[in-house]
Amino acid sequence: MDIYASLKNIVGESNVSNSQEELFIYSRDSGAQPSRKADYVVMPKTTEEVQKVVTLANAEKVPITPLGGGFTLSALVVPNRGGIVLDMKRMDKIIEVNPISRYALIEAGVSQAALQAYLKKNHPHLQHSTPEAPPTVTVVGNALIQGHGHISPRYGVNSDMINGMEVVLPTGEICKIGSSSVSPYWFTRGPLPDLPGLFIGWFGTTGIVTRLSMKLYPKPKYREVMAFQTDDVDGLPDAICEVTQLDLLEDYFLIMQEKPEWMNHIFHIVIVSGHSEEELEFKKSAFKGMFKKFKGGDTVQYVEDLHPTLEKRFLDVPPLAALAADFKKGGGFEYTGAILPIDKVGEAWKKGLEISQKYGIFSSYVHQVLTCHSVMFGFNYSFNRADDKDIEITREALEEANRLSLELGGMIWKGELGAQKMTMEKMDPNTAQLIQKVKKMLDPNGIMNPGNWEI
Repeated sequence: MDIYASLKNIVGESNVSNSQEELFIYSRDSGAQPSRKADYVVMPKTTEEVQKVVTLANAEKVPITPLGGGFTLSALVVPNRGGIVLDMKRMDKIIEVNPISRYALIEAGVSQAALQAYLKKNHPHLQHSTPEAPPTVTVVGNALIQGHGHISPRYGVNSDMINGMEVVLPTGEICKIGSSSVSPYWFTRGPLPDLPGLFIGWFGTTGIVTRLSMKLYPKPKYREVMAFQTDDVDGLPDAICEVTQLDLLEDYFLIMQEKPEWMNHIFHIVIVSGHSEEELEFKKSAFKGMFKKFKGGDTVQYVEDLHPTLEKRFLDVPPLAALAADFKKGGGFEYTGAILPIDKVGEAWKKGLEISQKYGIFSSYVHQVLTCHSVMFGFNYSFNRADDKDIEITREALEEANRLSLELGGMIWKGELGAQKMTMEKMDPNTAQLIQKVKKMLDPNGIMNPGNWEI
């Protein structure tokens, strides 16, 4: 069957391509993983077009890989076995914002910047949880990979904020999941069987989400960054516990850079917000008092005059802490994606530094505390994309850091194929088999982003 002609009939000639110059872009991402060839790229506009593409792919047993913004850095949307890349960016409607029940119903191609701008103009008292990522990253993609946002320490990771979704299954059926399956409203995912979990964290191997309902949150009028400096690595778990125990923060990072020299310390970056100046001042006073008493007040110092560059980096939404990376000529950027128990932070910090020094990679170190119970631990590696040796060194450092994450009892966030393999080798074997059974049940012909979460 002429796949190209069939795709053209579904989405129109201008929205499908098999030209080499366009496939080149879709056969790689911004990270350090090797490129892999796509055969077609398709840009649907409606759920019905997605359904027709999936039905075609299933009938012809052609692999299909859904793509949002394409910025995972771990090649999750680079096809492993060729086939169709389904670029969702034309599905960019903000369908509904309910300001009373506080949710937004959006299509899969809506970017973080688009939703942020829409809320700012039409509902300035509301916000969504914005990740530390380029503005073209999609809201749906970030939620489905269990990404975090600037209010995650307070409200949870973005997958926790999903109310429901519309999904095209690998065999072509369209399902509504959550309250929308029994109601005209998209306000909650329960109390029903928690089916969104069949599509969260699966990297597009179980279906294609075309619509998503996300929770919105009050947007405080006042925000401020506080910084506390320390060199006490061993004291980090206790300090994190004390900071989160106050339950007064909006966002919370730990950061260190080798350059400039004044940043070669560990900084607790605490972002506080309030609906009034009095509320803001109360929170600031509480954190100052807490650190003043912490371990006798000798190990952590409040930074009175925070450098404007650092202040802006974290006060911005999104908080672009990734700017801490030393982007080399050639512009490569990778990072570990470890989710760790808080009590492992000190050990991870030390061993992560050893890995960075072993491979001679200039790094920055960023950690975001997630809902007071775990830490997103990220060692940022910059590399020269034009230097094959530099890329290979980065891959080796990343592999060693991923292995360290598992050895410490943590998990690898949005891991590349090698990291997925490591995870499944470590996983309870019955759980690994259950994952295969679920995939097989939903995707009997194995067309959905094959290669991911496979034994």
